[in-house]
Amino acid sequence: MEKRQEQYAIASTITAQEIKLLRKSLGLTQAQFAGFVNVSVKTIERWEIQKTPIKGEIVTLCRLIREDPGCIARFRVPQCHAPLRLFYGREEDIYSIIDVSQQEKQVRVHHFTKDVMRRAFGKIEEPTYEQYEMFLKSRCFPESMDKMKLLLEELNLPFYDPLMIIEKTEGRMADDDFWLRVERNQVW
Repeated sequence: MEKRQEQYAIASTITAQEIKLLRKSLGLTQAQFAGFVNVSVKTIERWEIQKTPIKGEIVTLCRLIREDPGCIARFRVPQCHAPLRLFYGREEDIYSIIDVSQQEKQVRVHHFTKDVMRRAFGKIEEPTYEQYEMFLKSRCFPESMDKMKLLLEELNLPFYDPLMIIEKTEGRMADDDFWLRVERNQVW
């Protein structure tokens, strides 16, 4: 007996007009929409004038966007107003962005997942500066580690500083595959 294939209430094609209307209803330019759906602007241009029905992942994605237009805003990376921005994620996904003003000891976090196990700081929505410092330390080898001086020398670092270590190692730990990337902003 053959197992029946799952069925979904999603069309198999979409028209050029439907794509164009959806994009415009969201108030997005072709470039902005291309950025969100992860294709080139040329692809959006082609889809919006194509005479034949369009197939592929874009059909499902457009349906999901129509059902939940707020998803665009939920995944938009906010403008940074801090001198330091850290991206926290796994593989190619970004789960959290952490904006930090070390001088003012202020931290602001933006999450891009509802899964607290994947978020920087877990359930904490508004971390304190002390919690941020603890988070950085949790993404480094311990300061009390044997042969720490050799590790620092290997990384070409003069002393133990979690942020500098993370800049060199991307905060990668042996027991997981999460990463932490640091971006220093000159203009803010």
